[in-house]
Amino acid sequence: MKTRINAIGREVPLDVRGVGEFVPYESPFGRIDTFASRSVTHARLRVAERGQNKVTDSLEGAIRKSGLEDGMTISFHHHLRNGDAVIPMVLEKLKEMGFRNLTFAPSSIPDSHDCVADYIECGLIGRLYTSGVRGKLGRLISSGRAGIPVVIRSHGGRARAIEEGTISIDVAFLAAPTCDSLGNISGSTGPSACGSLGYAITDATYAAHVIAITDNLVDPPIKGRVSIPQYRVDQIVRVASLGDPQKIATGAARITRNPSDLKIAENAFRLMKASGIIAPGFSFQMGAGGASLAVSVYLEEYMKKKGIVGSFGLGGISGHMSRMQREGLFKAIFDVQSFDAAVTESMSENPGHVEIDSSWYANPFNSGCLVHNLDCVILAALDVDINFNVNVLVGNDGALRGASGGHCDTAAGARLSIVALPSFRGGVCSIKDSVRNVTTPGETVDAIVTERGILINPLRKDLLESAEFTKLPVIDIHDLKRRIEKMTGRQDPRDSVNGDIVAVVEYRDGSLIDCVRQVEDL
Repeated sequence: MKTRINAIGREVPLDVRGVGEFVPYESPFGRIDTFASRSVTHARLRVAERGQNKVTDSLEGAIRKSGLEDGMTISFHHHLRNGDAVIPMVLEKLKEMGFRNLTFAPSSIPDSHDCVADYIECGLIGRLYTSGVRGKLGRLISSGRAGIPVVIRSHGGRARAIEEGTISIDVAFLAAPTCDSLGNISGSTGPSACGSLGYAITDATYAAHVIAITDNLVDPPIKGRVSIPQYRVDQIVRVASLGDPQKIATGAARITRNPSDLKIAENAFRLMKASGIIAPGFSFQMGAGGASLAVSVYLEEYMKKKGIVGSFGLGGISGHMSRMQREGLFKAIFDVQSFDAAVTESMSENPGHVEIDSSWYANPFNSGCLVHNLDCVILAALDVDINFNVNVLVGNDGALRGASGGHCDTAAGARLSIVALPSFRGGVCSIKDSVRNVTTPGETVDAIVTERGILINPLRKDLLESAEFTKLPVIDIHDLKRRIEKMTGRQDPRDSVNGDIVAVVEYRDGSLIDCVRQVEDL
């Protein structure tokens, strides 16, 4: 295998068996700024018979009609989160039917789907393209026992790969919370409602064949918002249930009560305020839990006090963000994935709540993705290093246990990107000399905020001056690392530099930013 050292010092392959050629990562916008117009994959054209009944008697019948063959690519979406029963249902049926060596290309894999590891081991899945890898599957891949090509992409990178044809979906199996008999799909109604179907929209647009799987088949016209129109759907399969509604759309995400998280949130908000980013018309994205969600509480109070109205909230949307929009603090929210039941209700009733697909959200190779209009984003991390590189994929034991998601997309696009994390977890310092895996390059991270202080990237001298002027608790990243290690001891991750490559990590532009290395004793 030919390899090369990329711009952040990581050895990456130039070719991945069974996948194709890659180029090493160079810079956040190098390939984008020099991009030359080129042809891309277009939505597949197909013709249905007039008056065709799309409702198929069984999942097996739909699979046979789809033309699926060994070695082809299948896709799914992850909007049903840990309540999803569609992925296991379809994979088990494909196994029963004797399929082999399929490329499994979901938008991500929920925490609850350890079964995917079993379908790799039995030979059903021969390649894996995803954003998130966790649990039993993460350990299988990281140990080297999976023995299949694995490519991890960001949400924007996946949309780009689908549109340019790097991922060519043969059959998309899409969980449809509500579907009418013509094939129109809504994500915001039905017993398995999940809100936005942003990632599924991309799959439905570019797949050669689309099978909608629903537990709520209704007569047309469908009530509420149409997420995916009928002309993108080839077949409909009715099943008893798409999964567990309690795990699909829970109540509104709760604000943390953890004192450490609250301190992190306070420090992050104070940095936002010091930067001057909170002004009329600003745009904002946050996560759905922990410190990220707590930042919005401080932000909401400040915006009300100052009479500030932002332009839009973005990303995976929580109930708290949708409430801020309803109260007039943001003119709109652009939702690629809904995080809780409160958002589902907002999407079905609120015209200011806009459902977007993943390309609109974060694909760097189009005429304007929303992350490139983002003023501020609050991001989480597993750990960081002294060069501000961020790891969201690999734990201290070397096992895959996270998701790329929109992390590198939003960090690159936002004017102010803040990574919020505790200074240590489980007795291990969160700041490393070098993270085990780089998902987001340090040059796109403006600040790291912990409960013990704020670490500002030396590239952002203007931000450092503003923070020091307002007397924020700014500390040098090396100093904080030494301080924490006096308490935790120096516990660097086990050396895996020479381990075999078990997965590659794409940056959003298609270049390779890093690899995941084998850890034998998992």
